[in-house]
Amino acid sequence: MSFWNNWRRADDTAFDSGGASGAIELTKRHPVVSLTKQGAATGNLRVNLSWRMRTSDFDGRTGGGGGKLRNPLRMFKPEVVQAQGPAVVNVDLDLACMYEMTDGSKGVVQPLGSFFGSTNTPPYVKLSGDDRFGAPSGETIYVNLDHREEIRRLLVFVYIYDGTPAFDRTHAIVTLFPSNGPRIEISLDERTSQARSCAVVMIENVKGELTVRREVKYVYGFQAELDRLYGWGLQWGRGYKTKV
Repeated sequence: MSFWNNWRRADDTAFDSGGASGAIELTKRHPVVSLTKQGAATGNLRVNLSWRMRTSDFDGRTGGGGGKLRNPLRMFKPEVVQAQGPAVVNVDLDLACMYEMTDGSKGVVQPLGSFFGSTNTPPYVKLSGDDRFGAPSGETIYVNLDHREEIRRLLVFVYIYDGTPAFDRTHAIVTLFPSNGPRIEISLDERTSQARSCAVVMIENVKGELTVRREVKYVYGFQAELDRLYGWGLQWGRGYKTKV
C-alpha cells in the first residue's frame, strides 16, 4: 500500500496516517482527532517541537519537488548548513502554550520569563526547558490529562524569540505523544517568511471530549497578536531571556 493511500478513519474523524510508523498527520483536509475516542485522554501528553535549519527547497512541501523525484533518497538525508553565505540565519524557535482552565484562570507556559509551569498543580502544563540551538531532542511540553476536567483549552504555539523571522528557513514539526495510541504530527511547512509566531494546535475539552485540532496560523507579531486572534485576554509586556 502506498504512503498516499494509507489513510485511516476513526468514527467520523478522518486523518492522514504516516504508514508503517503509525503516526497521525493532521492536515488542512483532516485537521481534528479525538483523544477521547482514541482512548488517550489520560496520563501525560507529551508535546515536542523539533526543528533544524534548511538551506534548500528540498525540505519544503512546495518548490524543489523535481529534486526529490530525481533522487528520492535525498529526502532522508539532513541538509548541511553552510559555514558562510546567505543560507546562514540566526533563528531561535520556542515552544509555548496558552492555557485556560474551567475556573476561568488563564496564563501562558513559555521559556520567556521562565514561566515553565507544573504538571502536579494548575495549569497541569510544564515546559521541560529551552532549546536555543535546534538540538535533536528539541523542546517538550508535558500536559497532565488526569486533570483534564480542569482544563478548558490549550493553545500550543511556536515563536521566534530572536534573530531573523525565518520560518521558511527551518524545518519544524510539532509532535504529540499521547499515553495511548499513535503519535500526532503537525508540520510547520508553509513558506511564511516574515512571520514571528505560529499557532500550531488547539487542545480543547468540549462536553467531556478532548480533541486536538490543527491550527497552523502564522502571525507577524508575538504572543499578544496570537492572544487577540484567539480571544485569550491576557496582558502582555516585553520580556527577555538570560544570555548564554
